[in-house]
Amino acid sequence: MQDACEGGVIRKLWVTETAQYGDHLLRLDQESRRNRFGGAVSDEFIRNYVEVSLGLDAVIHAFFVDGELRGAAELRPLGSAFAHEAEAAFSIETPWQSQGVGSALLERTLLAARNRGYRLLHMACLAENRRMQRLARKFDAELTFDFGSVVGEVESAHPTPGSVWREIVGDTHGFATAILDVQSRLWRMSA
Repeated sequence: MQDACEGGVIRKLWVTETAQYGDHLLRLDQESRRNRFGGAVSDEFIRNYVEVSLGLDAVIHAFFVDGELRGAAELRPLGSAFAHEAEAAFSIETPWQSQGVGSALLERTLLAARNRGYRLLHMACLAENRRMQRLARKFDAELTFDFGSVVGEVESAHPTPGSVWREIVGDTHGFATAILDVQSRLWRMSA
């Protein structure tokens, strides 16, 4: 599992970081924003989306560079609380696209899906979003085309003690890294 990518760190997003998540989505350029949401959306739409995004049983992995959120992968169940299918959505700011960040985020998302018992992971994107399609194919997604969009489906293995342990280790490492980052920034501000 890859924790660092291009000088950054990937870890689960904390509820207290909702504002950073919103700032990240608002920084997306027009094309990246359109790719993330499947069409043009306003700043107001994003603000409303972020308000409810962390309260929907979502697991969000975030890519941080120098404490700033620059990419994210959302995992959300489809249907009831005991759903066996989930949806994944990705957003990465332009300077970090095509740098391996999406692959690292998808790897973490697949592990989280596996450990939550989701057997099928859906990833929808616009037909012209070739970058997302390449990412889905890299992880053996079955792609189907439907009315100007593409849906990638990836089957997930059943959780094992090893897969649960990998997620726990990743979460622990992410927490420790975040604490050290905060301490480092506080030290620099006081110096």
